[in-house]
Amino acid sequence: MLEFVNVSKSFWTGSQHKVILEKVSFRVELGRSLGILAPNGTGKTTLINMMAGLEKPDEGEIRRLCNISFPLGFMGGVIKKHSAMENSRYIARLYGLDPDYVEAFCRWLCGLGEYFDQPLGTYSSGMRARFSFALLLALDFDIYLIDEGMPNSTDVEFNRKAGDILRERLQTTTVIIVSHQPKTLEKFAREAAVLRDGKLHMFDTLEEAKQLYDYEAQG
Repeated sequence: MLEFVNVSKSFWTGSQHKVILEKVSFRVELGRSLGILAPNGTGKTTLINMMAGLEKPDEGEIRRLCNISFPLGFMGGVIKKHSAMENSRYIARLYGLDPDYVEAFCRWLCGLGEYFDQPLGTYSSGMRARFSFALLLALDFDIYLIDEGMPNSTDVEFNRKAGDILRERLQTTTVIIVSHQPKTLEKFAREAAVLRDGKLHMFDTLEEAKQLYDYEAQG
């Protein structure tokens, strides 16, 4: 279970006081994936990072009573001067997993060929995204955090393999996905919420959330 209890978060942009959350409480139970609709600029990434423990709330409490992933696309745990091979084995040891398995899984899924043994600093953004997603799927989590859906990859074979694995993983794990596009949430979650003006409005269905999201977008 992941639970926010009266959580507040804000920061200064240099010209204004931006409120991300204002005394927000909600709970995500295992087996009940959640999609969160949030317009650009409302704090999607900040919210995801708080769930992962990468950012702390100003007030309130965040309870993590299960194994929660790092956000898809987050590269803070890897070292750019090291290769994907070295990074995959290092991360595996951090999580107490078999380095041989994690390396082999990432090497197979990424499809980077000889680049897998080159420093991450030499990768294109698409190659880094593929490695990040492969690493996420190689590790075993109760809740997976996804910011804006699948990584931006033009590699058709990678998209097919990663999509198949993610769909299979969804049968036994829980996903929290945050996006500004309702269509992105459809394949991941039935329950949904809308983040706006520091409030999180929870709904039983994505369709109900879309109605509020579309109404406020027109207003």
